[in-house]
Amino acid sequence: MSAPAAPRPTLPTSSPVAATATVTGTAAAPAPATATATRRRGLLDWRVRFAILSVIWGFSFLLIKVGTEAFAPFQVALGRVLFGALALLAVLLVRREPLPRGLRTWGHLTVAALLLNTAPFSLFAYAELSIPSSLAGICNATSPLWGMALSLIALSEDRPTRRRFAGLGLGFLGVLTVLGAWNGFSGVDAKGTAFALLASLCYPVGWIYVRRTLAGTPGSPVALTGGQLMVSTLQLALVSALFTSTPASFPLWPTLSVVALGALGTGMALQMQYGLVTEVGPTTAQMVTYFIPVIATTAGVLVLGEQLHWNTPVGAAIVLAGAALTQTRTASRKPA
Repeated sequence: MSAPAAPRPTLPTSSPVAATATVTGTAAAPAPATATATRRRGLLDWRVRFAILSVIWGFSFLLIKVGTEAFAPFQVALGRVLFGALALLAVLLVRREPLPRGLRTWGHLTVAALLLNTAPFSLFAYAELSIPSSLAGICNATSPLWGMALSLIALSEDRPTRRRFAGLGLGFLGVLTVLGAWNGFSGVDAKGTAFALLASLCYPVGWIYVRRTLAGTPGSPVALTGGQLMVSTLQLALVSALFTSTPASFPLWPTLSVVALGALGTGMALQMQYGLVTEVGPTTAQMVTYFIPVIATTAGVLVLGEQLHWNTPVGAAIVLAGAALTQTRTASRKPA
């Protein structure tokens, strides 16, 4: 997912870390302040929806792995945004909400789609050709660390405290632990890991761009996200046509994995996440970020039979602790 923390209901990310900032990240523009942004209760208790959302985004990395068994990485990413876009467009149709308007808005959505969907989704798919889905899920959790590092340069109003700076160092120490740096990174595919970390870096770059260009843009989060996924679908359709050949067959499980990755992991999950942000606030909703690598690792080990060494869960815990510290803010400062 794609995502990541977002202080308001913003587009996630597929990654999963996005709108609350990660994930599996599919991030997009902040929701405008309207009367409809009042807190609402869902049909299910928010804790149940929180658990479902964690599982959906945690399993996204397993679904990517299964999808790449039959399809090229660009095609997996294409299916992901295509079915995600269809799911959100269906919601817009039911609600009778229009898509965003204006060339300027669509121009910014084009860049946002590249940074938050097209590039990271493709990179994660390529990464999982050579690394376990569990490692990809842990790499995804580094997005808040990259985000804080970038905020030093790009967001002058978001200077880190000593605690957040310590979290940055702790988080990257966790990355070195996951990769087994003391063994010279033996047993870890450097190229695949680099792709996964680069995908995680794409999300905060995209969030900063969205924050500077699309904040306050008219339209609901669903409409903006749907438009962004439509643009990403066109981008990946072009790239897939140029660099891949049409699949000779559509095996059942890889095909279902790609459909679920888009319709559930990007469509349904985004709807649930917007509801959580509205009902319990972004601070609580963003906690889903810390469950994603745990579920991704568990799914990879139990379902795909991936090997798990002691440094993987230990390093993941250190990464999450560092990421949590980078999201802390002093009580005297208002959220951005």
